[in-house]
Amino acid sequence: MTKKTAFASLILALLAGAASAQQAFPSPVAVQDKTQSSPRLNPIEARADRLSNKMVRDLRLNNYQATKLRVINAEKVAKMAAIERKNAGNPKLIDEQCNGVCKERDKEFQDFLSTDQYSAYFGSRATYYQADKDYASQSASILLTDAVQNPVPARANNASVAPARTKPVNRPAGNLGRNAR
Repeated sequence: MTKKTAFASLILALLAGAASAQQAFPSPVAVQDKTQSSPRLNPIEARADRLSNKMVRDLRLNNYQATKLRVINAEKVAKMAAIERKNAGNPKLIDEQCNGVCKERDKEFQDFLSTDQYSAYFGSRATYYQADKDYASQSASILLTDAVQNPVPARANNASVAPARTKPVNRPAGNLGRNAR
């Protein structure tokens, strides 16, 4: 009897361990955080994240440097996007003002990047600026196309405004069906 009890308790312990191990791992389906904005709703943030990811990877930054770089890029990309909106149609003025914002970014980067990292950044900053500019123009056209094809609901209750039906649905005449009396 004691062997059976010991065996049963061993089996129960193994099952309990397996059940707790299954609960320790997150589910494969990622739940979307509703408090975070999506790239469609905040393209400036997505643009800054893309540029920051490229810089972090290319310059091989540590976590402290990457965090500072992301904050600076978020601020500077927002400024550049405002300049682009304000001076739309005047690319010369946009480039002049955006270069001023890039010079501000250069001074801020010099404070926390190592000499080698800053040299690598300074040597390829034109590439970063061009990549950001290309992404901004590409994402603007993609977002416009997406917004036209999939309009955001105009009301708070997620109802879309769409044309009403022009004619009623055809229904058979007479008392057909089980509800006819």
